[in-house]
Formats: sequence, structure tokens, C-alpha cells
Amino acid sequence: MASSTKDLQFYELSHPWGAGVPLWPYFPDVKIERFHYHAKSGVLSQQITTFMHCTTHTDAPAHVVEGTPFMDEVPLEKFFGTAVIVSIPKKKWEKIMPEDLEKAQPRIEKDDIVIINTGWHKYWGDNQDYFGRSPGLYREAGEWFLAKGVKAVGVDNQALDHPLATAIGPHGAGPLMPGICQEFERETGKKVKDVFSEWEPNHRLLLGNGIVGFENVGGDIDKVTGKRVTIAAFPWRWMKGDGSIVRMVAIVDPTGNYRL
Repeated sequence: MASSTKDLQFYELSHPWGAGVPLWPYFPDVKIERFHYHAKSGVLSQQITTFMHCTTHTDAPAHVVEGTPFMDEVPLEKFFGTAVIVSIPKKKWEKIMPEDLEKAQPRIEKDDIVIINTGWHKYWGDNQDYFGRSPGLYREAGEWFLAKGVKAVGVDNQALDHPLATAIGPHGAGPLMPGICQEFERETGKKVKDVFSEWEPNHRLLLGNGIVGFENVGGDIDKVTGKRVTIAAFPWRWMKGDGSIVRMVAIVDPTGNYRL
């Protein structure tokens, strides 16, 4: 084991949060206002207005399933533990399938936190590619994670579900990006609702069964992909919260001896 915490290496897996960050198509901007500032008061104090579901964040089960825990009710140990960061490169609109997860290295084991690097974190920004054309998870993957018994799942995409299985497609308040839906149907010859008939099934399978989810993972993810690490990504203790921004950190012992 590392002789002390100073021997450990810490890797940022979060995208920046602040004014002007990329947002889901119907979210209002993050607003940051100075109440006190140095020229006025001799100190700096700021107040914020934000959606909790922006940049790197976690969803509470209550976000999608009535009668399930809110953010302050999810046990802290769910946000910390042994993790695998796996490379599963995917192209526009492709699904992450059980066979991809079976082949992933390091092997995914029971109680792992699983972080998936599809390569799409590189597109993170105020653009339609990241939010509307990304690959993603769907029911098949959710059933696999449930059977495997993982602790948590994180993706370097816009959501725990494929974009066309969210309100970006024809679900809920959608389609928020009708042009993307038309593009999919033009390029594939298939109706979105025929391919993605369910609204966020992966959200419901994971969160409804006690598996934590993380969205918009990024930062230095490429530096630790293919490794088994320790992940810490704690949310705010928000009473009745439906989600929370997190600071996700991968912790590595360069000696390779560190284990929880």
C-alpha cells in the first residue's frame, strides 16, 4: 500500500462548472452573482442559480422513479469505491451493448463503479454533436449491469440513456431536437420511436434498483482509461434533491498496491 496519501495520484474526471457551461437544450443558464466583492465589502461572496443536472453530475433515484430515495437519502458509500475505467469507442448514435461490456478491460466485476469512455467527452461543448448525436446506453446495457451487480455507472455522454431515448428524441417533453430526429430517420431509414421506443429505460433500471449513475464524465479520463482505480464523486447533501453536481476524482497508487 502507498506509504501515505501524498504518494497517491489524483485525476480530475469532471468537466468545469460555472457561467456559460454547455447545457441540455432546455436548461436555463447557470447564473453567478457577486453579493459582496472586494471593492465594495472587502470580501468576496457569491450566490448561484443552477440546474443540478449540468456538467458532471449524479441523478437521485427520485429523479425518474416516484417513491424512491432523494439525493440526501442515497448512502455515501455509493459514491466511493473500486472502479474500472473502460474504453468502449462508439460512433454516432451507436448503442453500448452487453457484448461490449463483456469484452471490456479491466474486466467488470460485481460491486464495481464502471466508468465508460466512448471518446465522446472530446465533443463536450455547446454543440449538437455532443447532445444529439452521441452514442449511449439503452435497456440491453441496463439489464446487463443489473445482472452483474455493479455499484455505479458513469458515461462520458450527455445522459445515462441514448440521446434518442430521452426528451432530445420524441419522449416526455420532446423532441427537443426535432432536426436530429429527422436526420436519424433520413440516414437510417428507421423511425426513432421504432428503434428507441422506451423513455430512458437505462435510467429507470439503474436508479430504480440502487445503482448510482454519473453523466458527463470527462476531464483527464483518457489518462486513467484501462485502469482499475478508486473513485470518489460525492454529491451535495441536498434535502429532497433530484440530482447533484459532483467533483469526480480517480485515485491511483503508482505502486499498484492500493486497495480499498
